[in-house]
Amino acid sequence: MKPYKMHYVHLFSLLLLGAGMVGAAEYHVSLKGDVAGDGSSAKPFKMISDAALVAQPGDVITVHAGVYRERIEPPRGGESDAKRIIYQAAPGEKVVITGAEPVKGWSKVTNDTWSVTIPNTFFGAFNPYTYRIKGDWCRNPRGYHTGTVYVNGEWLMETNKKDEVLGPVGKNACWFATVDETNTTLWAQFPGINPDQELIEINVRQTVFTPSRHGINYLTVRGFEMRSAATPWAPPTAAQIGIISAYWCKGWLIENNNIRYSSCSGIALGKHGDRFDNTSANSAGGYVKTIERAYAFTLPWTKENIGHHTVRHNTISHCEQAGIVGSMGCSFSTITDNEIHDIHVRRFVQGEEMGGIKFHGPIDTLIARNHIYRCNRGIWLDWMAQGTRITGNLLHDNSSTSVDWSAKWEAKVSGGEQDLFIEVNHGPIIVDNNIFLSTYSLNNRSQGVLFAHNLFAGAFRIVAHDTRMTPYLKPHSTETAQLHDNPCGDNHFYNNIFVERCDLSGFDSAKLPNSMEGNIYISGAKPPKLEVNPLILDKVTTELILQQKPDGWFLNILPQDGWEARKRPRVTTDLLGKAVISGMNYLNPDGSRLAVDADYFGKAHDVSNPFPGPFRPTPQAGNTVRVWPR
Repeated sequence: MKPYKMHYVHLFSLLLLGAGMVGAAEYHVSLKGDVAGDGSSAKPFKMISDAALVAQPGDVITVHAGVYRERIEPPRGGESDAKRIIYQAAPGEKVVITGAEPVKGWSKVTNDTWSVTIPNTFFGAFNPYTYRIKGDWCRNPRGYHTGTVYVNGEWLMETNKKDEVLGPVGKNACWFATVDETNTTLWAQFPGINPDQELIEINVRQTVFTPSRHGINYLTVRGFEMRSAATPWAPPTAAQIGIISAYWCKGWLIENNNIRYSSCSGIALGKHGDRFDNTSANSAGGYVKTIERAYAFTLPWTKENIGHHTVRHNTISHCEQAGIVGSMGCSFSTITDNEIHDIHVRRFVQGEEMGGIKFHGPIDTLIARNHIYRCNRGIWLDWMAQGTRITGNLLHDNSSTSVDWSAKWEAKVSGGEQDLFIEVNHGPIIVDNNIFLSTYSLNNRSQGVLFAHNLFAGAFRIVAHDTRMTPYLKPHSTETAQLHDNPCGDNHFYNNIFVERCDLSGFDSAKLPNSMEGNIYISGAKPPKLEVNPLILDKVTTELILQQKPDGWFLNILPQDGWEARKRPRVTTDLLGKAVISGMNYLNPDGSRLAVDADYFGKAHDVSNPFPGPFRPTPQAGNTVRVWPR
């Protein structure tokens, strides 16, 4: 009987493995499973990685409640949007996938400082306490590492001086590490607690969900909490790895996840790696060469191969570089309904790649209905934003204010962070129906940009000329048409509301022509001379207050008396003409003709005379409107 039983189990396993060929199979994963599990609901796999090895296109991996301490490297993807491989948390169950491991055996040293020594074999091939944050456009003079120490899920600050961790606790507790050939020793401050009686974790994995090779397409990842990864710096010129990474892939759907605590990035939709990583000398020319290599890569950067991702309904927070980052791999994607906050708030590493969303090459990409706050920058489109639409987003408290996170250390931050930075693009780009409430609303050094029906409450930075030669592309393609410098102008402002610090007078000296009509300037906001007959309301008292309440975020917006008295244009493809440098029409990302006929909430405008700004306040509600969630 024994040989027959073994044959029967083997046959059953083969049937399961082949289920994707005859119909979708569902594999279950549970911490109650064991190594003999077959993925059935009765005998689940114990690890998500076990299910990943057997799942075929069309299959579903359902993960049940618990904390999974592993890195998932999906070995294959789906075949199409209709035949995906789906990774999902079981409905109603909390599933955490983490890049950290718990550590016990702490010994008290002095004051509130404890230490522990761990053999280096604990980390395997990757020890984040030897790996420093570094790369193109990164400044890390204090030599901070990608690893950290967590107390009950919250991270501590690193110091690079042992005597500081041995001293009294400042505004924030800190940690320090040394590594020799055999062991890693950590010192950490735990005010008022015994660490062996709490959950103390340290990073051991660089990422949580990232394939080890390119071209793993059509995956769905939904419903997880993904956290605590020692991610590397992700410049546009190197491999971009986040807590979850669509690593030079196509067609991923990332939805309804809580992604947090990354040493650098949360979601990465970007660049492949090669031997030229981080060798650009921080130069525009270096990135041009990176783009050229992407065309010639084994899996070339083309519309057929790369991008087309959907990222929606996620909460992304506590990442020290970017909430969502992507160089070229973000093309033809849709980024909607995400809440992104507390990005680069500790600011112990500086550079040029930080933001709630930081994209290079978001061709025909839609960024809509996101809530982005407490980031150093909200949305940063840097190079090759063409056919991109930014619509219906709420951005606030994205500030350049220095963060004094300790009595001993103070983050030094250069000014100029803002809600939206559009850098060296040639358009067309559409920015409509957004609410920009930070101290700085806009840093614009691009051409071919439409701004329609937005509310701007912060200052503008208008750059007269950026001499860098940057690409514009053939329509709806990744293929470079030509390189061009970046003179100021070819911007269009229709039916916006500008408040207080907004000063558009810099456009009067622009090299390229601009068009402006139907805008309102309130409480000292300054129109350019080129705008004919703007509505200027200097004596109106600003009542622009955003408040968080138990049921959402509410904006007390300005009074509206007389706003409808002026005739305003309907904003369409026909009104705008073509972007001067790229020669392209203003279209939706899907290539259809543009008509900004709906507001922030999706309600129809009066096309004969559209109301200014992102929506019409309701006097019956005291001009207070819930702006998130919608």
